[in-house]
Amino acid sequence: MKTWYVAAIRGLRRALAALGLLRLLDRWAARSRAGLWVRSLLSIYDLSELLRYDVPWWTFEASDRVAAFLANRPGARVFEWGSGASTVWLSRRSGSVTSVEHDAAWARVVEPILPANALVRVVEPLRDPDGSGRARSERAGFEGLDFTPYVAAMDEADGTFDLVVVDGRARNACFHRAISRLAPGGVLVFDNVDRQRYRDALESSPVPIEVEWTRGLTPTLPYPTRTALVRLR
Repeated sequence: MKTWYVAAIRGLRRALAALGLLRLLDRWAARSRAGLWVRSLLSIYDLSELLRYDVPWWTFEASDRVAAFLANRPGARVFEWGSGASTVWLSRRSGSVTSVEHDAAWARVVEPILPANALVRVVEPLRDPDGSGRARSERAGFEGLDFTPYVAAMDEADGTFDLVVVDGRARNACFHRAISRLAPGGVLVFDNVDRQRYRDALESSPVPIEVEWTRGLTPTLPYPTRTALVRLR
């Protein structure tokens, strides 16, 4: 279904471009958030177009709040699970970004467009046919894989982080690994918390936390989603 949807959207974009209507949408996107969202619907899974909009793939409210946070945190140190447009967006607003990616092919797409202060490390999951692995992804298509090394990649970096983004695979395990690595006053971004399993992870936090829920429009998606901003209490 997702493949068909993306193919249909790209076909629509080509048709609008041929009619000269895409330029009108581009102008609208440059003037308003609503226009940007409508135009972004035609850019799903298109990294080059998403970079033009200079937005991460979270709710607009969450990106606004994180941008304000980083503006008051010069030289912020950022760690991220799941690379892409957000990696570039973060690198433009922080001192350094380390992103961990499970998909080597996707990392090869992302790496050439990264600024000097950002890097992507590829840590592929282990085969786990008997289901004994400690860090699993519940997303369809990732059965029989153990993401323990991917989650543990954070341990190779010393110290704490001003911002941590949990937006890749095995997110519950990533959250539990990361929450104690936040710097004082730091923020953890946990995306897609409209999914119950992610809310369960927040409720079982190993340390006391405060959660700010954001819900609303998200670039490229035709429906509202939720992104949580987490702080140590």
